[in-house]
Amino acid sequence: MSLITIFLTSFGLAMDAFAVSVGSGISLKKVTLKDAIIIGTFFGGFQFFMPLVGWFAGLSFREFIVSFDHWIAFGLLSIIGGKMLYEAWQEEDEEEVGTDFRNLYVLLTLAIATSIDALAIGLGFSVIKTPIITAAVIIGIITFLLSFSGVFLGSKFGHLFEKQAEIIGGFVLIGIGFKILLEHL
Repeated sequence: MSLITIFLTSFGLAMDAFAVSVGSGISLKKVTLKDAIIIGTFFGGFQFFMPLVGWFAGLSFREFIVSFDHWIAFGLLSIIGGKMLYEAWQEEDEEEVGTDFRNLYVLLTLAIATSIDALAIGLGFSVIKTPIITAAVIIGIITFLLSFSGVFLGSKFGHLFEKQAEIIGGFVLIGIGFKILLEHL
């Protein structure tokens, strides 16, 4: 997988965390540098760690699926991208109002929830034999940077970017899935 594709995948994966970070910036009364660093670190750290877990899990059965691995990568990316598009176009629940984004339990829960997609991507990377360390580092750094900036954007500009980020991320992941499929057919 090319470095450009890994970067695009990283941006697609980071969009959920970016959207949540924007939401946290909206919810926090006064955003501090410490808030942005902590939120960025939680999201970036989990986005780094989860592809590693998925990649190592995929090693155990990679040789059994080598003949159709590109279909698995295409399917995973399309499902994840489609899920992001679906969620972006759903009516928003008001349950996030009042969420304490400074609570470590809340951050841990949100970091896990936004990085499940990265676990599936790690599995996909394993079956198409993508080197995982470089990919995981890039995913983690990009997620950290977008989450860090998302906190400040949310505090300044409100809901302007939340849905658009998820929509763009969804289309990017689906596009990468098609690219992988076409390269192997």
